[in-house]
Amino acid sequence: MQRTDLSFTSHGVRCAAWHLSATSNALARPAGRPCVVMVHGFGGTRDTGMLAYAEPFAAAGLDVLAIDYRGFGDSDGSPRQHVSVRRQREDCHAAIDAAQHLPGVDRDRIALWGTSYSGGHAVVVAAQRAELAAVISMTPASDGAANMALIARRHGLGHLVRLAGHGVLDVATALLARRPHTIPVVGQPGTTAVITAPGAKEAYTRLAGPSWRNEVCARHALKVAHNRPVATAHRVRCPVLVQIGTEDQVVPVDAARRMARRIGHRATVVEYPVDHFDVYDGPWQQHALADQITFLTRVLG
Repeated sequence: MQRTDLSFTSHGVRCAAWHLSATSNALARPAGRPCVVMVHGFGGTRDTGMLAYAEPFAAAGLDVLAIDYRGFGDSDGSPRQHVSVRRQREDCHAAIDAAQHLPGVDRDRIALWGTSYSGGHAVVVAAQRAELAAVISMTPASDGAANMALIARRHGLGHLVRLAGHGVLDVATALLARRPHTIPVVGQPGTTAVITAPGAKEAYTRLAGPSWRNEVCARHALKVAHNRPVATAHRVRCPVLVQIGTEDQVVPVDAARRMARRIGHRATVVEYPVDHFDVYDGPWQQHALADQITFLTRVLG
């Protein structure tokens, strides 16, 4: 499968991307082929778990634009490894703009694919962008407040307090123009990391590509509760596939269901008896992929 390296600009910063051209004309129309813009999950990169979806999309007749957010992977931007909800959603908009100008792409058939943290971003961006044709929101982080409650229940209030302390320290480094204070994206239960669910470190690092780094700016811990895609879900006007792992230990399952209900009749909800990272490889990845191709073919074809 051929991948072309390209870049686009988001708020004056170069973002790196792969363009995979469709290898089938099954979904082509006179105006061109549909395109799926793919954005990675929390602390991720485009080479971490995304190609297992992107390459089959191209084989099914969909162009793909898979990106690195600013500050991650091969994209420019500083501070590095800073998970900013605002900036990442701006990057989604810029990537959609770039996809609309790809050669051979039908600008009226653009879908946005997000997973985990970006599964929530995709819903918010769709609420802001009426021309989007479809959204896939896989194991989405739907409600930051509910996520904080989940962490407190499973890992204790002390864990939240430690994360907040690291966040305050990182804010101080920013004010003093010093190097950011970082914490791991994922770690073993009981350690100080953003994700400490059982088995999460092994699963995430198994998927990680060469550009991935197990660190993020700690200041994000102070803003998790403010990330609430569920609050704007009712404004989405395009079809949305919401894929939920009923055994998810990383994001709240009920919050994802609540978000889907707020999307209303435009939401297609599929649930799988899996944990958060089980949708990236193995048999359940194949199930999730098949459902995505069926959905995209129906909506975009």
